[in-house]
Amino acid sequence: MELTTVWFVAIATLWTGYFVLEGFDFGVGMLYRVLGRNEPERRAAISTIGPVWDGNEVWLIMAGAATFAAFPEWYATLFSGFYLPLFAILVGLIVRGVALEYRGKRDEPEWRARMDAMIVVGSVLPALLWGVAFGNIVRGVPLDAGHEYVGGFGTLLNPFALLGGLTFVAVFVTHGAIFLALRTTDDLRVRANRLATRTGAVAAVLTIAFLAWAQALRGDTVSVIVTIAAIVAFAGGLVANLLRREGWAFVGTTLAIGLAVVSLFVALFPDVMPSTLDPGSTLTIVDAASTPYTLKAMTIITAIFMPLVLLYQGWTYWVFRKRVVVA
Repeated sequence: MELTTVWFVAIATLWTGYFVLEGFDFGVGMLYRVLGRNEPERRAAISTIGPVWDGNEVWLIMAGAATFAAFPEWYATLFSGFYLPLFAILVGLIVRGVALEYRGKRDEPEWRARMDAMIVVGSVLPALLWGVAFGNIVRGVPLDAGHEYVGGFGTLLNPFALLGGLTFVAVFVTHGAIFLALRTTDDLRVRANRLATRTGAVAAVLTIAFLAWAQALRGDTVSVIVTIAAIVAFAGGLVANLLRREGWAFVGTTLAIGLAVVSLFVALFPDVMPSTLDPGSTLTIVDAASTPYTLKAMTIITAIFMPLVLLYQGWTYWVFRKRVVVA
């Protein structure tokens, strides 16, 4: 396998890990004011993601850094064309991170209400805009012969991308509700379980529509098979949630999100930024790649340090695996 393909797979893996892990803490951030009827319940809900949310964002940093180093042309085209939505995502993540860290610093209800609003907005906005961004990457954007984006912000707000944004939000809400049911107790656990069932039905419809449309635009046999597997996993997760088997339900939504993201990258390969103006202007992994020496050096460094990162994050989840009690 060529190193360009290896790094395309690596970047797809990093985005998959990011959406699986950040997906549930986005969901918790969107839901905890809805599910938490009082301050102890809200504090318990936030505590489920408190030790891990910042570690989950490491996957985003690594995905961005890997894209910059392995495919600088992809990075340049993506960040120049998607500047406004990516900037809004960054602002949302900063606002959310600040609110998560400072929510408990003061006891005044007004202070906590402001922090709560920041957490909700900082969870909804990135989830929505990531869906819009990936929808446009799969659909394609107007690129000229120099692989420069020649559209405007309104070009990115097309029906397919907006469906992607709504799908990401609905799936993350369901993923987060199942995670809360898995990690909490008593009434909060019961309400999270029920809400996951309701939002899961909506998320299932949106997911099927979005993935089917994506495969119609740019799919092949392999990506269709992976898409079907994602839908089956999501359905299995919802069934397990109905049976109050939160562990299996979380496994189901985790597999569904992971397989769905993989299906999008499989459908995209070997392109990284398709052009809607001229197929000849499409940016491929070969066009976007760094030099072979750079890719080789990156491969060696990653092979050494990536297992350490995975071990550390796995250890963190193991340490904080127990349910959070409201009291």
